[in-house]
Amino acid sequence: MARSSSESRSPATARSPHARRRRQLMRMAGEDAIVIVPAAAERVRSRDTHFPYRQDSDLLYLSGFPEPEAVLALIPGRAHGESILFCRERDPEREGWDGPRLGPEGAVDVLGVDDAYPITDLDDILPGLLEGRSRVYYHFGRDAEFDLKLIGWLNRVRAQVRSGAQPPHEFLELGHLLDELRLFKDAGELKLMQKAADVSVAAHEAAMRAAMPGITEYQLQAEIEYVFRRHAAVPAYNSIVGTGANACVLHYNANAATARDGELVLIDAGAEVQGYAADITRTFPVSGRFTAPQRELHDLVCAAQAAALARARPGEAWDAMHEAAVHTLADGLLRLGLLKGKLEKVVADGSYRRFYRHKTGHWLGLDVHDVGDYRVDGQSRVLEPGMVFTIEPGLYVDADDRSVDAKWRGIGIRIEDDVLVTKDAPRVLTGALARSADEIEAFMAR
Repeated sequence: MARSSSESRSPATARSPHARRRRQLMRMAGEDAIVIVPAAAERVRSRDTHFPYRQDSDLLYLSGFPEPEAVLALIPGRAHGESILFCRERDPEREGWDGPRLGPEGAVDVLGVDDAYPITDLDDILPGLLEGRSRVYYHFGRDAEFDLKLIGWLNRVRAQVRSGAQPPHEFLELGHLLDELRLFKDAGELKLMQKAADVSVAAHEAAMRAAMPGITEYQLQAEIEYVFRRHAAVPAYNSIVGTGANACVLHYNANAATARDGELVLIDAGAEVQGYAADITRTFPVSGRFTAPQRELHDLVCAAQAAALARARPGEAWDAMHEAAVHTLADGLLRLGLLKGKLEKVVADGSYRRFYRHKTGHWLGLDVHDVGDYRVDGQSRVLEPGMVFTIEPGLYVDADDRSVDAKWRGIGIRIEDDVLVTKDAPRVLTGALARSADEIEAFMAR
């Protein structure tokens, strides 16, 4: 049985950020379109146990609904309700095993959608919602099982053409509209992202306090993730804790080695708060003091980050931050003797990539590598207020690289912060965490 919002929806739910986003997306889609957003599927971890459930980011953004087995349909201009959620019904027996469910009635009352139906009614109702719409916005190719269901519903409408049915004739990638909305963060999103940043800063500080020769990478990981859970957060991604040469592996995840005196520890870890991610990397000496070579490379990475941050302003091109970091790193590598030649050549021919293999940042939000185009009409995107991204230059010298002086070998350094573009200077959400070599040594000494 459906539950209509006209019965009980409060003015507050109608004004919620989720309702505002739904209205904005429907205006962009147009009155002859339909938008379909299924929930993320539950994933088996092993046999009959599952990974912790995490909702699809688009469904979170548009509804805040946290449960599996759901589909949101937005039908602009529909007289009987523009937003419809299909979800699981209340079931006291299953809720005793898996926890409470919102149910269709709760979906209307709490989420402010116009109507809600049991998910078991989806097969009967959705073909009728498709009929008469000319365009379908949906993430084709993301969920093969749901793709087949959608094709089946479309074919049912097409089969009724002789009876006057009007099936959709245009199928468009939902990301073309929704990614642009999600790229610009509103005040509520920024509040959650700042909380995620603050929790992440506290977690990194806990790891720095715990660091000592003999500690294992997984023990440092435990220090970090303990702080996350204490603050009602979860890891936004698999925490990277690499000591010594392990820091040179960009997506290192074994986290099993033991830290030795004189080594650096690279920690790339961020908290997720109500779906919103932080992403921080710091590299620090396990014994509390950098060696001279470690400090030289760390200072260079810090300078590269500062150069990129200086370009994080409205009107600057996205690529300008990476280019600033690359020029700073390449110039420093030439000065230190790790590269040879002229600056213009090592940048142009990409020889610096031997020590710096990745880009300088990525969008950040509901996804760690968040949605949004980096290029528009073939040109690097221009930065605007409300965009949030990471700035994360690094240097990685392979432990077996015999072409460089032995003092540099096995050193891996990355420094990463989360940055909001404002109409003036950039705001570093993670700026409270010690960054420079002097700041890190002073913090660890305390």
